[in-house]
Amino acid sequence: MLRPEQMSKVSVTGSKGVMPEVIEAVHDLRLLHVTEYDGSWQEDFGFETGSPIEGAESASDKLVTVRSLKSILGVDENDAGRQRIVPDDALGEPLEEIREKVNELDDRRSELKNGIRSVGEEIDAIKPFVDLGIDLDLLSGYDSLQVVVGRGKVEPVERAIVDSDQISDFEIFSGERTHAIFGRPVDGADEMALADALVGVEFTMLEIPDASDSPEAYVRDLEQQRRELESKLETVESELNDLRVEEGEFLLAAEERLAIDVQKTEAPLSFATTENAFVAEGWIPTERYNAFAKGLKSAVGEHVDVEELERAEFSHDGEDHARESVSESGGTPAATDGGTVTMSNDEPPVVQQNSGAVKPFELLVQAVNRPNYYELDPTVILFLTFPAFFGFMIGDLGYGIIYTAIGYFLYAKYDDGALKSMGGITIAAGLFTMLFGILYGELFGLHVIADYFWHDVVGLAHAPIEKGLSPATAEWALGWLTVSVMLGIFHLNIGYIFKFVDVSNLHGVKEAVLEAGSWILMLNGLWIWIFSPALGDIPPEFLFTTFASGGVLPIGFSGFPAIVGWAGLGLFFVGLAFLAMAEPAELVEFISVLSNVLSYTRIAAVLLAKAGMAFTVNLLFFGVYVDDHGGWHFGLGGMPDAAAVAALAPGETLSYHGYEVTEILFGGLVHGGAATLILGLVVLVVGHLLVLALGVTSAGLQAVRLEYVEFFGKFFEGGGREYEPFGYDRQFTTED
Repeated sequence: MLRPEQMSKVSVTGSKGVMPEVIEAVHDLRLLHVTEYDGSWQEDFGFETGSPIEGAESASDKLVTVRSLKSILGVDENDAGRQRIVPDDALGEPLEEIREKVNELDDRRSELKNGIRSVGEEIDAIKPFVDLGIDLDLLSGYDSLQVVVGRGKVEPVERAIVDSDQISDFEIFSGERTHAIFGRPVDGADEMALADALVGVEFTMLEIPDASDSPEAYVRDLEQQRRELESKLETVESELNDLRVEEGEFLLAAEERLAIDVQKTEAPLSFATTENAFVAEGWIPTERYNAFAKGLKSAVGEHVDVEELERAEFSHDGEDHARESVSESGGTPAATDGGTVTMSNDEPPVVQQNSGAVKPFELLVQAVNRPNYYELDPTVILFLTFPAFFGFMIGDLGYGIIYTAIGYFLYAKYDDGALKSMGGITIAAGLFTMLFGILYGELFGLHVIADYFWHDVVGLAHAPIEKGLSPATAEWALGWLTVSVMLGIFHLNIGYIFKFVDVSNLHGVKEAVLEAGSWILMLNGLWIWIFSPALGDIPPEFLFTTFASGGVLPIGFSGFPAIVGWAGLGLFFVGLAFLAMAEPAELVEFISVLSNVLSYTRIAAVLLAKAGMAFTVNLLFFGVYVDDHGGWHFGLGGMPDAAAVAALAPGETLSYHGYEVTEILFGGLVHGGAATLILGLVVLVVGHLLVLALGVTSAGLQAVRLEYVEFFGKFFEGGGREYEPFGYDRQFTTED
C-alpha cells in the first residue's frame, strides 16, 4: 500500500517484417507503457523514429469523420448495444452513406436555424414600429418629405430641427417610446438633411422596413414564417434522432475500431528503427514480465527478443539494475554489462497499490498530484485519518446515516471514475460520523441516544463523550482543544516519518536524519516542553487536566515532569542544529512546529460550531430549559410552565421530568399554536439541511486542508506519471 507497484523497463527487438504482429500482440496484452524514442541513437547507431504503418492516414481520417458524426447526432454511451464486430467493408461505403445523410440533414438544420434567427431578429426590429402604430407604407416613398423613425427624448429632437436651417417644417408622431419625424426640407437641401439635423442628439434611428402592411400584420406574417421554419426544423431534428437511434450503436463501435487501428498503425512513431529492425522500450509491472514475454513469444515466436533492462528500485541509486548497452558493431542495442544506453531516460510510471475501501482515497491524493515512484503513497493514511477527522467534527448518527446513504448512491450508481471514488469516501466519512454520533449520544443534535441507550440501557449517567456546549459540560470543549493538539502532533509525526523514509531511500540515513529527523526532534521536543511545568503558568491549564485522573478523558496523564520538559527543549535545539546543517534557509520556519500543530485546533472549533448550529435549530423548534447543574434539556416531552419558572425566587427550582428547572432558554415553536408549529417545521427541516450541507463545506474542507497543507507539506512531492499501457479497453467491439 505504501509503495507503488514495482516496474521493470523492457526492450522488444525484432525485424521490421514482424513489427505488425508484435504491435498486435503487445496491444492485446495491454501491459507495456511505451517509452517515446527521443532520437538519441540516431547519430551513433543510425536509429530513426519509426513511420506509421500503411493505412494510418486513412484510419485517422475515418476516425475524424466518425467522431464528427457522433457529435452531430449527439451519440453517447447510452446508445450502445451489445458488443459487435466491425468489418473493414463496414467502414467504406456504409459509413460514407451515413456521412452523406447526416451532413445533408445537418446542413438543412443549420439553414433552418439561421432562418429562424433571422426572422427573430426581424421581429425584434419591427416591434418599435408596432409601438408607433403607423402603417409601414406611410413611412417612406415621399418626394418632398423626409422621414426618420427612432427612439429618444422629443424635446431635444424638436430643438435640433427648429435650429436647423435645412428643415422648413416638420411634424412628430409618437408612440410610447418610438417617434416618427416627418420633415420638409428647404429647396436645394440634401436628401439626408433631416437625419443630419439630428446629429449630436440622443436619438437612436431605426431602419424603416420595406413593406406596405401595418406593423402588426407584418409581425404576424413573420411569426407565421417562424412557425413554419420551426416545424421544418422539428422534422429535421426528428430525422436526425432516427438516424442516431439507427446508427448510434454502429458509430460507437466504428469509433472504437478506428481508434484501435490508429493506435496500432501509429505505434511505430514511438519506436527506434533501422531499415531492417526495430526496438521498442517501455515499462511493465515487474511481476507481469513473464506473462508479457510468454505472450509475445507465443504470438511471434523466436522472431522477437524480449529483455528486462531495468528493475526500478524505490531509490534513485539502488543497485539491483540490469543495464542496457549497444554493441560496438552498431547493431541493435542489447543487454550487457556495459554502460547504460536507453532510448529515453524516463521515470517509471506509477501504479498505486491500494484496494478495497482504501482505493477511493486515491482520488484525494491525485487531486494534489500522483505520488512519484520514489516516495511513499499516503493514500492509506488519508483512509485512516480523513474520515475520522470528518466524523469527529460532525459526530451525529442522523447526519451520518444521510452521508452514508449519499455515498452509497454514488458508489452504486457509477461503475468507475471520480464519482464512484467520491461515493466510497463519503461512505467512510458517513460511517465515522455515525460512530462518533453514537459515542456523543446525538441524533440530529438531540440527545436521545444518550438518554435511551447510554443511560437507560448501558446505565451511564451520560454518553461516553460530549461536545461541551452547555455550562455543565464546558470542560469537554476545552478537552477537545487538547485532543486536537494531540492529533496534530501524531499526524505531523507520520508526515515527518514518511519524509525520513523517502530521504533515506534517496540520499541515505545521514541526510534523512538531518532533513527529516531534525523536524521530528523539533516537533516532539517543543511539545514535550510545553506539556511540562517548565513554562510555569504560560500553557493553559486544560492541557494538563484533560487526560488527568479527574479529567474528561482520564488516562492518568497530567504532563511531563519538569526535567523531561527541559530535555524536550534540548531535543528541540538539537533538531534546530541538524536543520541548520542540512537546510539553513529553512531555519526561518522553525516556529512552524508550533503553528502547524495549533492549526489542528480547527477540528475542535468546527466540532463546536456544527454542534452549536444543530443545537440552535432544535432550540427554536423544541425549546430548551436549564437544570440547577447548568445542564440543557430539549423540550421533547413538553416544557415546564413558563409562568411558574419566571416566578421562581433566587435559588428556587421547579421539578420537571426529574430535573430541577431554573430557567427556560426558549419555549419552542412546537409548543405554540398552529402557526408557530408550521414555522417551526420549516425552521427544523431547513436548519438541519443547512447544517448537513455546511458539514461538507466546513468539516470536509477543513479535514482536507489539514491533510493537504499540514500533512502533505511535510513530505509529499508528487509528479508521478500515470501507467497507461499500450492497448484498448474494448466497450463496444469484439474480435470474436
